[in-house]
Amino acid sequence: MRKIIGAAFVSLDGVMQAPGGPDEDPTGGFGYGGWLAPYADEAVSQQIGALFGGSFDLLLGRRTYDIFAAYWPFVEKGHPIGAPFDRAAKFVLTGGSQKLEWQNSHRLADMGAVATLKKSDGPDLIIQGSSTLYPQLLRAGLLDRLILMIFPLTLGTGKRLLGEGTPARAMRMAEHKVTARGNIIAVYEPGGQTQTGSFVEIGPSPAELARRAKMAAGTW
Repeated sequence: MRKIIGAAFVSLDGVMQAPGGPDEDPTGGFGYGGWLAPYADEAVSQQIGALFGGSFDLLLGRRTYDIFAAYWPFVEKGHPIGAPFDRAAKFVLTGGSQKLEWQNSHRLADMGAVATLKKSDGPDLIIQGSSTLYPQLLRAGLLDRLILMIFPLTLGTGKRLLGEGTPARAMRMAEHKVTARGNIIAVYEPGGQTQTGSFVEIGPSPAELARRAKMAAGTW
């Protein structure tokens, strides 16, 4: 069985849109394309090298596929990322019928198809970009590992890693590193259902009961 591994560049406020360049994805009027370049460092490069240094396939959303298909096949021959991406199988989760012209590209219609692919023989499936995949994979219990490369800036707007539709789930930290430039590389694995608890040690005071009454009445 394959593993599904997500690897995402994110800001402190969870934005992952268009890290690579200003024209990558201006959807929604996003004006900070290329935000990653001033913060990348050798430790992040080593993490990427380790991720793509062996055999892998790609699992992508349709828009990320379009971005990659318009860029990576056209970089110089032998590029350390372009060449492996060109060779790898590209599995694209899309409900559309557009042509997937990049070599070794395959269409997946839904999460059921992703689950079937995960059960098949082959290299691990690595996600790049593709923000819409994460809520779906978490709901379906299909994500095995999440590698976050977190950079010390906020963007305030843009597509977020765990956006609308993200279920409540616990994660377990498997590895972590803080780089010399203040970037955080954190590796998480599924940790089961989200648990809750309380630090409250006394019964509700009259003031707390009044506050709860205001909440119930919608006046708090």
